[in-house]
Amino acid sequence: MAYHVSKAQFESLVEQALAGLPPQFARVLDEVPVEIRTRPSRALLREVGLDDDELLMGLYRGRPLTERSVEDSGRLPDVIYLFQEDIELVCDTKDELVQEVRTTALHEIGHHFGMSEQELEDLGYG
Repeated sequence: MAYHVSKAQFESLVEQALAGLPPQFARVLDEVPVEIRTRPSRALLREVGLDDDELLMGLYRGRPLTERSVEDSGRLPDVIYLFQEDIELVCDTKDELVQEVRTTALHEIGHHFGMSEQELEDLGYG
């Protein structure tokens, strides 16, 4: 069963989850804002290779630190998106929701650092 909250409550839970991040990860959020969206669009799901009925809980948009060069100036800033409804769908309780937000944020921060899906899975942030 999904654990649904209001947008304001979700924002508060996101703030709570992010406040508990280790300092080395929290510093990244000064450079990479976290935006909350209700759900991913169909076009976005297709863009990332997912079907319309698949879940996308978070997305990192940007160029990983490991791939950057001096030629990257003038590009759009990095951003992490969290998709409220998809995260809620995999949670049954408030505690699960806070944990899933934290895990999803760490997963997307990992992409900012250049980590692959397999590396994130190995660390428990899959």
